[in-house]
Amino acid sequence: MKTFKRISAALLAIGVSVTIVGCGKNSDSSYKESVAVPTADEIAAIPEGAEKTLDWCSYYDLNPSSGSGEKYTNVSMFEDKGGKINYISCGASANKYNKLSELILANTPPDIFPYEQKMTFPVGVIKERYQPVDSVVDFNTPLWSDVKDAADQFSLNGKHYVAPISFGALSIMTYDINVIEEEGLDDPYELYQEGKWDWNTFYDLMKQYKENAEGDEERYGINGWYHAFIFQSTGQTIITKDEKTGKYVNNIKNPDLERAADFLYKLTKEGLDNSSWIGEAKGCFESNTLFYAMGPWASTGSHSPEKGDRWGVVPIPKDPNTDVQYTTLDIGAYMWIKGSTKKDAIKCWYECSKLAATADEYKEISKKKFFVDNPNWTEEAYQTAYEDVISDKYTRLIDPGYGISTILSDDDAATNDTLEAVIPYLYSSVRKFDESGTQMTWTQLREKYTSTIDSELKEFNASLEDFLKKDK
Repeated sequence: MKTFKRISAALLAIGVSVTIVGCGKNSDSSYKESVAVPTADEIAAIPEGAEKTLDWCSYYDLNPSSGSGEKYTNVSMFEDKGGKINYISCGASANKYNKLSELILANTPPDIFPYEQKMTFPVGVIKERYQPVDSVVDFNTPLWSDVKDAADQFSLNGKHYVAPISFGALSIMTYDINVIEEEGLDDPYELYQEGKWDWNTFYDLMKQYKENAEGDEERYGINGWYHAFIFQSTGQTIITKDEKTGKYVNNIKNPDLERAADFLYKLTKEGLDNSSWIGEAKGCFESNTLFYAMGPWASTGSHSPEKGDRWGVVPIPKDPNTDVQYTTLDIGAYMWIKGSTKKDAIKCWYECSKLAATADEYKEISKKKFFVDNPNWTEEAYQTAYEDVISDKYTRLIDPGYGISTILSDDDAATNDTLEAVIPYLYSSVRKFDESGTQMTWTQLREKYTSTIDSELKEFNASLEDFLKKDK
C-alpha cells in the first residue's frame, strides 16, 4: 500500500500533545520516576543578544493560520521565552529535500526541518543536511532520559542526530464490537489484555469470521496498513546496522523475516486480506472486513465513530515466537540543519517542544480535547491507541531501511507501478501478484531484490565510511 502523504501525527502531537511520550523498554524507569520533569518556568529564556528567530523549512506552518488564534503549546511556550518561528515553505512534500539542499548550498540554511521516517537518517546525515544535537540536548537529564533508547538508534560516531520529542502509533487495528459479538468471536481487546493477542489469535478470528459468511456474501479479515509491522514485530528488519563495524547490512535472508512473509502470504492466499483502498474505519466495516489497520487519524476526527457505534482498538499483534513486543513508531522530532548557528534558540525550542509532549498538565488537556472531538471513543481504546503502544510494554525498533538511498527508501522518486521504493515495496509485496496473476512468494522476491540491496548498501557504506572519517 502506498504510504500516505500527511503531516506526522507525532509531530503535530509535539504542539497539541495528543500523543503521550512513554518510557522505552531500555530506559531506566526507576530513574524516570525518581526525578521530576522540569516545568515551563524552569526552561531558560533565550539569552539577550542571541538570535531568537528560528527558520522552519517545511510544507506546513507551525504558526496558526490566518484568522485562527489557537497556537500549538510548544509555539506559545517558545514565544514566552523570547523565540519566534519563521516559516519557509518548501512547496509540496515530495520537493522538501530538494528545497532544503538548495538553501544549504546557497549558504542560507534554515534552522529546523521535520523528521520523517523516510530519507532522514542515516542518509540525510551522510548527505550533510543535519548536525548533531548533543550540544543542546543531554539525554541523561530528566527531560530527555525517557527517549535515550530511541535517540541512541539515531547516532553515528557516538553523536546523536535525532532528539525524539513525541511518539505515536503508526498503525492500530480497529474493529466493530457489535460484529464480534454477533459472530460469537473472542473479543480482540480481551485477548490483548490476557497477553494472547498474537499472529495466531489474529488469524483465527479472521478465519472464523470469513467462514461464517452465508450464501454468496464476501467477507475479509483485514484491510489497511499492517504488513511492515508484522515483519517488524519479529524484532528484525530487512536492513540492519552491524554495531561492531558500524556498517549497514542486508538482512533479507533472516528466517524470522521469511516466517513473517509466509504468514502474510497466507492471509492473501486465503482471501483474508482486502487489498482495496479504504480511507476510514467505517467504510472498512461496511465492506464486510473485520479489522481496519491504519494510523489513528483514520478512526478519529471526521472518521470517528458516530453515536451508537461500538469500536474496539488493539495494537498490531505480536510475534508468537518471541516474548518481546516490538514496535515501530511515528516519531515527532525536529532536525537541526547543518550550518545553523542559533544554538540557544534551538535548545529552547527543543525543550519547549519536549515539555509540551511530556508534562502531565499538557497531556491531560490534550486527552480532554480528544474526547470532546471524539465523544464515542472509549477510555480503553484511547489507552490502547495513544498510551500502551508507546509505553514500556514495548521495545522501540527503528527501521534503517527507510533511510538508506533513493532506490531503497524514497517513494517520492519511485517509478514502479505502485510508486514504492524497494524496502517498503518488499514489506507489502507478498500481497501482490505478477503479470500472470500469480501471487509472489518471499523466495522469489528475495532472489529478485537481494543484488539491488547489496549494491545500494555497498555504495552507501562507502559514503558512510568517508563521512565518518571526515567527522572525527
